[in-house]
Amino acid sequence: MKVLLVRPDPGNERFGLGPFFRVEPLGLEYVGAGLIQHGHEPTIVDLRFRPGLRTWLQRSRPELVGISAMHALEFDQVLDLAREIRRLSPGTFILVGGHAAASYAVALEDPAVDAIALDDGEEIMPALADALAARRPLDSVPALRVRTRDGWVDSRPLEERTGLDEVPAPARSLVERLRRQYHCLIFKPVWAVETARGCPFRCSFCSVWQLYDRSFRERSIGAVADDFGAAGQNVFIIDDLFWNHPERSRELAREIKRRGIRKRWVLVQSRCDLVARHPELLEEWRPIAEDIDIFFGLESASDAGLAGLAKDATTNQSLEAARIARSMNYQVTGNFVVDPDWNEDRFVELWDFVRNHGFQRAGYTILTPLPGTKLFEQMRPLLEDQPWFKYDMHHVLWEPRLGARRFFELYAETWKRSMLNLGGQKKWIDWARQIRPLQIPYLTRVLLRTQRMMKTDAYMKEHHAGVRAKAILANTSLPAMTDGLPMDLADGAGSGGAASAAGAPGGAGA
Repeated sequence: MKVLLVRPDPGNERFGLGPFFRVEPLGLEYVGAGLIQHGHEPTIVDLRFRPGLRTWLQRSRPELVGISAMHALEFDQVLDLAREIRRLSPGTFILVGGHAAASYAVALEDPAVDAIALDDGEEIMPALADALAARRPLDSVPALRVRTRDGWVDSRPLEERTGLDEVPAPARSLVERLRRQYHCLIFKPVWAVETARGCPFRCSFCSVWQLYDRSFRERSIGAVADDFGAAGQNVFIIDDLFWNHPERSRELAREIKRRGIRKRWVLVQSRCDLVARHPELLEEWRPIAEDIDIFFGLESASDAGLAGLAKDATTNQSLEAARIARSMNYQVTGNFVVDPDWNEDRFVELWDFVRNHGFQRAGYTILTPLPGTKLFEQMRPLLEDQPWFKYDMHHVLWEPRLGARRFFELYAETWKRSMLNLGGQKKWIDWARQIRPLQIPYLTRVLLRTQRMMKTDAYMKEHHAGVRAKAILANTSLPAMTDGLPMDLADGAGSGGAASAAGAPGGAGA
């Protein structure tokens, strides 16, 4: 079968660090590899770049289209795409998959969609293409939610999740025409590499562990080293939790070094407490690249805040991890979660923590109940009628304790204290010195887009879209809250990574 695999344009990147990340659709490359192995003809379309959907439909004339829904904020774009495909190519079978689709399929149950993938796409999509080509019933395809005349029904679940080594290497050739478009931060082009999938922890705001039932699967040392070696000089390792298995991580580093592989730049995501307990991992990995960035889920400036987010870590571990990493010449980046339930003192606490410990490279996301999490279910009474574009972690989905304007004034001030503020300590010329002259136009465009995160009115302009009457707040019975989280979610552990924010695949029908 001719198959079109579509990575949508997110539509809403007016806030946040999305402009700094244009990561290749690695999940679709794995799906494409599986399709090729089964004898099908896949084409990957990345609608973040030209040409558009109509052109690709005319070129490839697909019998099957798979649309990736990696983030809830893309749901409207995904359904618009499905409807456009249905209009332009009425007989084409349309599947939606990806992390957000598998986490919250009900949002995508639309007449334009034929089926939704509920698990890893590299297993489901080839099986679906085989069934369609042979005209077999779709109930033979596992982990599929199918639209029927009698409504939506589920096929049997996967008997067990496929070992990652059973999946063929990503078909990177399907996106090679766009390679120079893919970038992270100031590095371009960038290759994405996956070494493991899932997370064993239980952060209340993260949907990764809930989708994968806290499982953690790893690719073999040899397979990862092969892929890592085949990638270019700038590599984003998209694992939600890198270094989770210390002995394997050391073995992988030694194998990469044994093969003589060295990169210009590598970005990984990990937990502070893990690094604080295992500094030897950083020592083992440091020779592998000229520069290595670590993205930490810092989350909070206080132990009480970390406990409220079910992080099962301490601020002392955050500081120790940063100290260890900096001592070995790693660049430390991170993220803090800002709660709409904060008072002004909590913002001041965060500002002081950032200033005192040199975390100006951090970003700030607003606590957002993502579909597929227990937090989403707990907060559902407040979330009705909110548009999906506001699930970008830079909008609020209910009225903040301080009122919207004052909250956004303080949130904008928080961003002003980051290194992205061109009116702060790091000027445009300081950024420009870090890159080649040919990259200056790209960097300038990205930095100009990020400046609106420091403008209160930019947030307020969109805030009232979908906001419900304050009377609902007064009349809705909600669970008791701790740092904005239901009490029964504030006693766990965990860390999700930044993979979803960065657009990484994360499996699940990617």
